[in-house]
Amino acid sequence: MDSCTLCPRRCGAQRTESTGHGFCRLPETMRIARIQPHLWEEPPISGSRGTGAVFFSGCTLRCAYCQNADISHRNLGRDFTPAQLAESLRRLVDAGMHSISFITATPYVEKILEALAIYRPPVPLVWNTSGYETVDTLHKLEGVIDVYLPDLKHFSPAMGKLCAQASDYFEATSAAITEMCRQTGAARYDENGLMQRGVIVRHLILPGLTSESIALLNWVKENLPAGTPVSLMRQYVPCNDVSIKGLDRTITTREYHRVRDHMQALELPGFQQEAASASTDFVPLFGQDESYI
Repeated sequence: MDSCTLCPRRCGAQRTESTGHGFCRLPETMRIARIQPHLWEEPPISGSRGTGAVFFSGCTLRCAYCQNADISHRNLGRDFTPAQLAESLRRLVDAGMHSISFITATPYVEKILEALAIYRPPVPLVWNTSGYETVDTLHKLEGVIDVYLPDLKHFSPAMGKLCAQASDYFEATSAAITEMCRQTGAARYDENGLMQRGVIVRHLILPGLTSESIALLNWVKENLPAGTPVSLMRQYVPCNDVSIKGLDRTITTREYHRVRDHMQALELPGFQQEAASASTDFVPLFGQDESYI
């Protein structure tokens, strides 16, 4: 792939089958760190049997605190062809998954579309993303992806730059999430409460940054269709030897309550995590034989 512009960085970098020279340092060949059932997503995604989670290596962000830094920063994983991915998707469906989740998959959009041309799973397809997407890339997924699960991480350019090396994070992500909502329309669920189409916006509360959280929730209320659910996450744990002052601790109960209460005051529907979620015990095993179904 010459002149890659799939993410908002628009590096214009050359990516070959074996090398990548852009911000993500990823080759064109798909690199995948884990393909397994996953039970820990939001209830409308995981249900009782789980989602078939495909964790792609690499990321278009470089969040200083990332709990999956082995794959997002260091690109741990194994190479897959579209045919191999298609066969793995088939095994996930045979295992009874309620949905298939493509996680941080943006650099591999074209290869994923090739895999889905070989085998299109008969369950909802979920695009689990940092939110840092271009509208042009999302257009490639229109009519393919059923459910979008974007993060909405940072509001100010200063925090986007400090935490994720992306001062334009909110500008890009707000436009991307608006496009996701346009594509899917209002959330739709089956008789068991599993989402068939729609958008769930995730927000991770960060220590010392509750004002950012409140600004982001206000934006959701004022700009997204009524009924768009928000997943409010309290799972932050300092990871990846994060050195940013203030991010070396978990959030306090008071910080969580401030943001949760604001979400409730805005009457935003959605989900809240339990305090026990702030643990590295929930980080999956990546890049090992048992990481692949």
